Amino acid sequence: MAGSLIGRRAVVAGLAAAPLLMPGRAAAQPVASPAGRFEGRIEDGIQVFKGIRYGNAERFRAPITGPRAAAVVRALDYGPSSPQAGRSGLAIDEQCLFLNVWTPAPQTGARLPVMVYFHGGAYSSGTPVSPQLDGRRLAAQGVVVVTVAHRLNAFGYLYLARLDPRFPDSGNAGQLDLILALRWVRDNIASFGGDPAKVTLFGQSGGGAKIATLMGTPAARGLFHRAATMSGQQVTASGPLHATERARAFMARLGARSVDELLAMPTERLVEGLSATDPYLGGGVYMGPVLDMKWLVRHPFWPDANPQGNAIPMILGNTHDETRAFYPPD
Repeated sequence: MAGSLIGRRAVVAGLAAAPLLMPGRAAAQPVASPAGRFEGRIEDGIQVFKGIRYGNAERFRAPITGPRAAAVVRALDYGPSSPQAGRSGLAIDEQCLFLNVWTPAPQTGARLPVMVYFHGGAYSSGTPVSPQLDGRRLAAQGVVVVTVAHRLNAFGYLYLARLDPRFPDSGNAGQLDLILALRWVRDNIASFGGDPAKVTLFGQSGGGAKIATLMGTPAARGLFHRAATMSGQQVTASGPLHATERARAFMARLGARSVDELLAMPTERLVEGLSATDPYLGGGVYMGPVLDMKWLVRHPFWPDANPQGNAIPMILGNTHDETRAFYPPD
């Protein structure tokens, strides 16, 4: 099993059936890693670490790695998710760069395969904080499971580079968050029993699209070795002209005349701007990865697959009933 992908049925059963597990919990010995010492819990025989910070976010800029934690970090609760519209009751914060780890064997030398899950939500919404994304059942199959929170919508993909040169990374900041998380996995996952040379990315809907984009992103080279996407592909990225016009529409919705005015606005106000009308598609304004010629220099799968991803085995599939969400109930 250590040298191959876990079967698709095991993945689905592992994530979806986790809420059925009985809550057997106990304290666990801290795990020492290059990023610090982390105290988790034992839940049903699996060691669980929640809310591990992998970076710090500054509005519209690339993320930065934080300093190594000096004290033991109590990784017992999920961190906040990215600000987004329509998710009452969800803890949100612009400082949302947290990941979660489930491992059956948290010691260096176990060298278990690693599966990193990116949540869906079309780059605009979503969270890893969900009972359906509890990784215990999947980890019991003999893998280390990681889920990731990152910046979404305007906080992760508002392209401002042509409006203000101080923000050359803004259109792909959310993708850069994911890359930073994968670097954390590369540097630390061995301490949790994982093999950094056997990292599989898997994701549903927007999560799959994020993976497809990373397959053609030079900065992600070597950070993962297999990929599986479920109802989410990314053939092309937003062109810089379209992405700039979408940024203008967002700013107009907020009455902002400059990026400095956006910087001064509270988080809740920026979320209101997401109701701007998309100048090309209609409906809510779309924000996603941008062909900015810095981080993304060609489309992921157009006019053909980016050669960078040719050596990465990839499974593409569709979830059974996802399309029903886009049609009226009748």
